Amino acid sequence: MELNLERPRDYLFVRHADAHTVVVVDRPFTASILLTRDKVIDDWNIADVAAMTPAHVEPILALEPDVVLLGTGARQQFPSQAVLAAFLQRGVGVEVMDNAAAARTWDILASEGRNAAAAFILS
Repeated sequence: MELNLERPRDYLFVRHADAHTVVVVDRPFTASILLTRDKVIDDWNIADVAAMTPAHVEPILALEPDVVLLGTGARQQFPSQAVLAAFLQRGVGVEVMDNAAAARTWDILASEGRNAAAAFILS
């Protein structure tokens, strides 16, 4: 039996994610990023979930997702109640998880064509 690698062509997929790096398709990122099915925003200026404010949520909400996957580094760390409220006030679901889990979940949601965004906090 012959095995062939098939890469998705209709969305951006995460190949690897940890606390310091996210590899989208074949491009590594070492600073925090926002991700949709068709674009990477690599100027999201946050390096620690504890420093996250509602202002950091605005670029994510501008993408108009139905749900956001918030990758918080090597382990799951919840942002402040004010940050979570910023999502909920706009009717956007947010799932908080470590970066590796966010990457796995992202690849599933993106492959299903879901209107999602992923936010990876890298240190």
